Amino acid sequence: MVLVSSFFLMKENVRRNIGEYAMLVLGNFIYAAGAVMLVEPYGFAPGGTYGLGMVFHHLWGVETEFAALCMDIPLLVIGFIVLGNRFGLKTILSTVLLPLFMQLMHRIYGYASLIEPEVTEIALYQHQIIASIFGGIVYGVGLGLVYRSHATTGGSDIISMIMRKYTRLSMGVCNIIVDGLITLSSVIAFGDWKLPMYSWVIIFVCSRVIDLILEGPKRAKTMMIITSRSEPIKDFIINEMSRGATLIPAKGLYSGEGRDIIYVVVGRREMMILREKVAGIDPAAFVNVLDSAEILGEGFQNLDGSDIV
Repeated sequence: MVLVSSFFLMKENVRRNIGEYAMLVLGNFIYAAGAVMLVEPYGFAPGGTYGLGMVFHHLWGVETEFAALCMDIPLLVIGFIVLGNRFGLKTILSTVLLPLFMQLMHRIYGYASLIEPEVTEIALYQHQIIASIFGGIVYGVGLGLVYRSHATTGGSDIISMIMRKYTRLSMGVCNIIVDGLITLSSVIAFGDWKLPMYSWVIIFVCSRVIDLILEGPKRAKTMMIITSRSEPIKDFIINEMSRGATLIPAKGLYSGEGRDIIYVVVGRREMMILREKVAGIDPAAFVNVLDSAEILGEGFQNLDGSDIV
């Protein structure tokens, strides 16, 4: 029995690792595509070592991926020290994959240079807001997949991950703080004060998409039901909705009368059904509904954040 359990556990770990590395590769490819086709040609510098690399390219002709790689190496050492070996090994792969994918993209689509007048006229001043919005979406999808694989693309992402570890801020907010300042360097490169504004649009959209991918849409609702008729509500939750709940004995502060608090986590649709049922059973009940950013445990996600199958 123990051997069977060990086999299935090992199989599940292998499946999870394969999925994580697949997300890592796909995320880096998507990020590279967004950088080469939507961000770099427009003179944006949406933070990170690759944003600085783009600035260095336009200032001195250095390849973006080479400049970023030179900055990533010392930051990678810091990542090993602070974030651990397992995290660092995946980051090494990501740090290698991203410049390789960017080099591949540059060979296919060319290396857009804003120094060339025709490119400047076509790429820099037309459809910048559209490019910044879609660039942020593509960046967010790519980075979100990388983060879901428990890795990072290296560079300033390592700084963001360290900040998240010690501040409890979301990854999207950390990216805004770290990368928002880096965008100002595009003014030095191009002398155009509007470019950081477009870059901040990319950063904001990217951060929202990252949070959506990491945390998912806030579908779960936490309901606190204070009622004197807990039995029929409890039966409905368990037998009709097939949900678990927690019953907490309580006493009204003003009246001193005994009440029960039913604590339950449900989906949006289930919330509407349960709310109507409670209104029918106990019109005097008090119901508090809260958005739940993350729910871990049976019926939702495993404690490590992976989906329960």
